[in-house]
Amino acid sequence: MRRLTAGLFISLDGVVEAPDEWHFPYFDEQMGAAVDAQLGAADTLLFGRRTYEAFADAWPERETAGDGDADFARKLGDARKIVVSGHEPGLTWRNSELLEGDLVEGVTRLKDDPGGDIGMSGSISVVRQLLEVGLLDELHLLVHPIAVRKGMRLFDESGPALPLRLLRSETFGTGVLHLLYGPDDTPPDGGWNDAVRAVAQATSDR
Repeated sequence: MRRLTAGLFISLDGVVEAPDEWHFPYFDEQMGAAVDAQLGAADTLLFGRRTYEAFADAWPERETAGDGDADFARKLGDARKIVVSGHEPGLTWRNSELLEGDLVEGVTRLKDDPGGDIGMSGSISVVRQLLEVGLLDELHLLVHPIAVRKGMRLFDESGPALPLRLLRSETFGTGVLHLLYGPDDTPPDGGWNDAVRAVAQATSDR
């Protein structure tokens, strides 16, 4: 089965909305390498409509301009791009198509198809849905050391708790944390009494 990964720019207070307004001061070579390893390495890209339209507005022009990000823009352009939308968007970017049918069924079929990684960037509502049903294999959070204090958060306040397992972490020179999470099928349990015993054990070990 193919691996489905999502990469998100996120503030210290959990905001993922409009990262273009706050994340660029923290974008450096380390972050560029992380984005390329997650999104640039995928041969298929999955987008919500709004994220697709924003990417399709920007990246073809970046590829044509031939500047330093042209190689990355070319990777995105060459990848198969699948758009999740309730209506037919204008699919102006090459290699773009609409996801047919139900989201969960469509992504399940996509993961069962032959091919390499499926990458996502942004597309928060789609990420939320895929996390809830266990179809997202890796969640790459690039946590910026800034409290934006307004805007949509990654996780809303509805639905059950969603346990995740930390698979890897890295600290960039800018203070950005790259946290890689996956689903946690066996989350820890325990209560107050367990915490009391842990404190007592830690104290006795000093």
